Amino acid sequence: MRAILAASTALLLAACSGATASSPAPAGEGANAPAPTRVAVAGDAAHPVVVELYQSQGCSSCPPAIKVVNRLADRADVIPLTFAVTYWDQLGWKDSFATPAFTARQWDYAHTAGRSQVATPQVIVNGRDAVLGSREGELNQAIARNVNKAGPPEIAVAGNQVTVGAGKGSATVWVVRYDPRTINVSINAGENGGRTIPHRNVVRDLTSLGQWQGKSASFTLPSAPAGLATAVLVQQGKGGPIVAARKI
Repeated sequence: MRAILAASTALLLAACSGATASSPAPAGEGANAPAPTRVAVAGDAAHPVVVELYQSQGCSSCPPAIKVVNRLADRADVIPLTFAVTYWDQLGWKDSFATPAFTARQWDYAHTAGRSQVATPQVIVNGRDAVLGSREGELNQAIARNVNKAGPPEIAVAGNQVTVGAGKGSATVWVVRYDPRTINVSINAGENGGRTIPHRNVVRDLTSLGQWQGKSASFTLPSAPAGLATAVLVQQGKGGPIVAARKI
């Protein structure tokens, strides 16, 4: 797992290319690691669990996690989203999907949880649980813990109108556009140089539709770019829990 602290860029890159890169793998990783524990999840397609992977094509620790999250892409009860971050772009390879907005979103999760660093590959489940993305058993357990947390508000769609039903609290309503295809990316430099990494559900845009204040409210969906899939997330605060989600 590759971590970046809230410190100077030069110090961070030195840590990444030096001691961090040579740190021993966490338990459960490596060639002699046991097979991941698979946890059966009684999912609910009407209330899918949101799985956000934060990764970079320039991070050598990320391909195993990308593979794990790719396996979730065809499940109806999960919305797996691949967010590419920018903070490893100076290690010899600039991620072809990364934007500062996605890096900022990961930092929002860190700040809300009281963490002083972000890391790749990190998975955030329903805005609540942070998991090392390559640990499939732990990820499945986190998904299972969040299955029954979905409930009001309900999300309804009619044409280009999204209605978030009544519930408690307030939240931001996000529309996510992501590419559902398998995109094979050839990495020509950096830590993953010479590898081809398949990506699925790559997020290309994340836009706020507005604020939901606990009463039923409707929002207008902007037109979707060709080839991209859409999901709507209802999220409390910056980096807070996702209280409702729906694929469209």
